[in-house]
Amino acid sequence: MDSTQSSKGTKIECLLFDMDDTLYPMSSGLNMACRKNIEEYMLHHLKIEESEVPKMCLDLYKEHGTTMAGLKALGYEFDNDEFHAYIHGRLPYEKLKPDPVLRNILLSTPQRKIIFTNADKAHAVQVLYRLGLEDCFEGIICFETLNNTPLEPDNYDDKVDSSLVDSANFYLDEPDEFGLFTARESIDHTHSDVSAPKSRILCKPSQKAIEAAIRIADIDPKKTIFFDDSVRNIASAKTAGLHTVIVGSSVLVPGADLALSSIHNMREALPEIWEGEEDQLEPVMQSTAVETVVLA
Repeated sequence: MDSTQSSKGTKIECLLFDMDDTLYPMSSGLNMACRKNIEEYMLHHLKIEESEVPKMCLDLYKEHGTTMAGLKALGYEFDNDEFHAYIHGRLPYEKLKPDPVLRNILLSTPQRKIIFTNADKAHAVQVLYRLGLEDCFEGIICFETLNNTPLEPDNYDDKVDSSLVDSANFYLDEPDEFGLFTARESIDHTHSDVSAPKSRILCKPSQKAIEAAIRIADIDPKKTIFFDDSVRNIASAKTAGLHTVIVGSSVLVPGADLALSSIHNMREALPEIWEGEEDQLEPVMQSTAVETVVLA
């Protein structure tokens, strides 16, 4: 990674990961299922003309970071938790399988590891559980973190341990017992960056969202690598001073320091992450492989 190597002597201290289509491939089908659910919600709950829904859904996503943020910006009123439950609660999570390879990679890295997703808490917990990665990250920055909205744990799969979704420690600037980062103070949404449209929802790729995540997680962007599948998120992260890796592409995009066709290629592409850790790698991989089987 050029930017990492140009600052030789600057040790990477944190790995910041997007989740959907980054920790698992888009070929899983969850992305398309999610879009289908959003379109159905727009049609049946918001009563938007059927012929306008597909284009509107995509256009709002492109302009605001998420279709939900775009709908709110246009003045549509709906309950955030209800929206998330409808969109994510009906996803075919069974398509996600435990990923022991990625689990081994993550647990072998010495850095802090944090999830930064636009999705809600329930979805983040479910995805990490299905992938067998629920204990691989220090914390999760999610929709509720940036938008200061508590969520009752009533939309979780019965297979997920209820202790993982305890929301008792919400609104603390530190991770709760599952690792959910929550903001102690409400984030000011009234002044967004000039390049992003005003919206009542704060999310990537907004510069303000990325800067808020950096503050909440208490990370140094110069010592952090950010992994994401979105070209726009990568560009904003680079502007915020993060080292950046575009995932799911073998071609560099504006703002990206490195391109990975798969998150599984981390070790080969970023050996500097493991500098000095070689002696610890083998036992970590052996023990975590057994744990992944138990979770499955």
